[in-house]
Amino acid sequence: MINVGKEMEKRASLEVVEEFLHLDGATVIDVGCGNGWLTRQMTRRGAHVHGVEVSPRQLALARAAKAVADEDYIQGSAEDLPFPNRFADIVIYFNSLHHVDGSVMQRALHEAARVLKHGGVLFISEPFPEGPYFELMKTIHDETIVRNNAQRALMRAPEYGLLLEKSLSHLDTVSLANFQAFHDRLTTINPNIRTRFEEEEEVLRRDFARLGTQTEDGWVFEQPMRVAVLRRV
Repeated sequence: MINVGKEMEKRASLEVVEEFLHLDGATVIDVGCGNGWLTRQMTRRGAHVHGVEVSPRQLALARAAKAVADEDYIQGSAEDLPFPNRFADIVIYFNSLHHVDGSVMQRALHEAARVLKHGGVLFISEPFPEGPYFELMKTIHDETIVRNNAQRALMRAPEYGLLLEKSLSHLDTVSLANFQAFHDRLTTINPNIRTRFEEEEEVLRRDFARLGTQTEDGWVFEQPMRVAVLRRV
């Protein structure tokens, strides 16, 4: 467990990606790319990015977005990446490792090592099971176990030739236009909670106002993150 406080620096996750990774000209695999927002951001910075997504719904959203350059989106799973050995300079998991089933999480790390070139980088950014945004969603979408599983899985990364080069804990923010945007975000991640969301809506609305900070553009919620940069040796 961590203590969210002034000692943790506030940093936007995309800023950390830019600082820690040399993207220009790099071949990147974005595992669990969702709607492709990070894939497109990295493409704008000169990378050649392949987004991998298991959800047909999210994959459709990614493919429907206007292309930046040569990025593409492939249906696939973390434990069976559709790429040859030593293909990529960078493999990135952004908020996605904890969505991999625990029974295949080690296999997913093995696959990341397999597709990375020697000297390539595995970049993992994972939310801690703490902080205002986590507390907001916990009522109907408690990720405590899966987020802790992801942190524990990284301890075995050296078994696959992935050595920790640097790490960072920081405070990111989740920006939402309004309560409806929170509903849409959560039910897109987990459509099975729609009924539960309706049942708990009154509580969720109170927590939304209590835990968030209102701005001119909507609401922001702090979320502590841990970044791990591992080098394929």
